[in-house]
Amino acid sequence: MQVQNETKPYDSINVTPMLDLAYVLLVVFILMTTASVQGLSINLPKPSNKPSTEQHDLRIVQVLPDGTLMANGVSVTLAQLEAQLLQAKAADPKMSVAIKGDARTQYARVVEVIDLCNKIEVPMGLVTSRIGT
Repeated sequence: MQVQNETKPYDSINVTPMLDLAYVLLVVFILMTTASVQGLSINLPKPSNKPSTEQHDLRIVQVLPDGTLMANGVSVTLAQLEAQLLQAKAADPKMSVAIKGDARTQYARVVEVIDLCNKIEVPMGLVTSRIGT
């Protein structure tokens, strides 16, 4: 009987033990991370002021596709709108205007209303709709 005592060099490395170690470290990391997050206690700040219960006048100005202006549902000209807004501002200095411009209207007409609100120093905002509604 003859025993071969040849030493062959390895032509591949067995990575299974390294992968086992990597998986164990990954599991330990996940467990420690979730355990530390669950143990946090946070005191959230409280608001210092109460919400405002004041009610102020809101005027809705619509610009229709043909350029017609509607103030709270009533057709008006730009001069009439200015007079109405000045009268409303005299009654309630904190009144505001919501401008609803139709998607098919001339943009210049909406800008005229914005310029009017800036001229008489009335806060205003543009009403938009969400996509899909």
